[in-house]
Amino acid sequence: MTEEKQGNGKFTKPQISGLIVLVLFLGTIFLNPDFLSGLFEAIFNKIMEIPIEVFLTGNVGVAIIASVIIGRIMERLGFTDALMRVFVGLANKLGFNSAVVIPGIYNILGDINAAGKIAGPILLKAKATKDEQKIAVATMVQSQQSFSTFMLGMMAMSLAGIMAFPVIVISMFLPLIVVPIILKYTIYRDTKGVTLEEQPRFTPTTAPLPTLFGAAKEGVELLLLLIIPAAAAIFAVIGALEYIGVWEPFEAFLGGFLEFLSIDPATGIISVVAAPTLAMAMLVESAPDLAPRLVVGSFVLAASGLPLSVVFGQIPAVWAEVTDLTEKEAMGAAVLGTVMRFVTAFIIAMALTPLLI
Repeated sequence: MTEEKQGNGKFTKPQISGLIVLVLFLGTIFLNPDFLSGLFEAIFNKIMEIPIEVFLTGNVGVAIIASVIIGRIMERLGFTDALMRVFVGLANKLGFNSAVVIPGIYNILGDINAAGKIAGPILLKAKATKDEQKIAVATMVQSQQSFSTFMLGMMAMSLAGIMAFPVIVISMFLPLIVVPIILKYTIYRDTKGVTLEEQPRFTPTTAPLPTLFGAAKEGVELLLLLIIPAAAAIFAVIGALEYIGVWEPFEAFLGGFLEFLSIDPATGIISVVAAPTLAMAMLVESAPDLAPRLVVGSFVLAASGLPLSVVFGQIPAVWAEVTDLTEKEAMGAAVLGTVMRFVTAFIIAMALTPLLI
């Protein structure tokens, strides 16, 4: 760790920004001392409202832990390998490189970073072209990056009286085949039919009891080390922006756009800027009072590669490391896939929901 050398008469950037903060801080205390205490109270109340009362001491936190346990048990019982057998086989028959569906399939029960790290080398081994690697990225972001998102979304649809089976089939499994086909004949045309010589195995060999204990531990870690801190951070910012009057115009603009797409504005914004699992946890609380199309649209959007920090940060970094793609190319494919997911959410919410209630 290097230290920045300081000249006697030269201010460093941290010193300049620090002085600005100091002046603003002292000026606020002198001119409006109630502002800081009010800001702190707004942040405190916002963190208490969702991260603490809903997740830490509410039923949603338990639901997140339970969903991780179910997901890991399903993985141990061969669910992921069964999906691989079905969809890799379909990809072979449809004439495109079957490796492109692997990251999307793994992402259903796994983690979006692990999906890239595991599937990237498989794509290279299968001699996937750059266009095929981009198709793999765009297809991957059609799946949720946490099984808890899926389970909480199922709970929300049940509470709203929605038949979940068609939503799951059309929004989760169909894109694994439809997206590669669409992109193969439109944007990413440098493709070829390749059959995997050896299909990889994804079922863990861990014994049943360690699998169960490890899943419970993973669920608690997800809740305490990721979901609650992420929720606290985002709602702290929202509370501060609400207090100074900035959040409402932004929320109104983005919320109006999401509602036009038949996505619940409150949870849709959280999926976009924070965490889809957090959004689905909120949807469980609000689903009985929402229009069914908003519940469906919100679930389909959350079951994706969002939030934007993943699309613009994690995916480019991981895929540039393990494939032939540059960060810019990986990001472009992830953005394209995310836009397709917004369109999918709109179509399913508007066209399918009336048939499910």
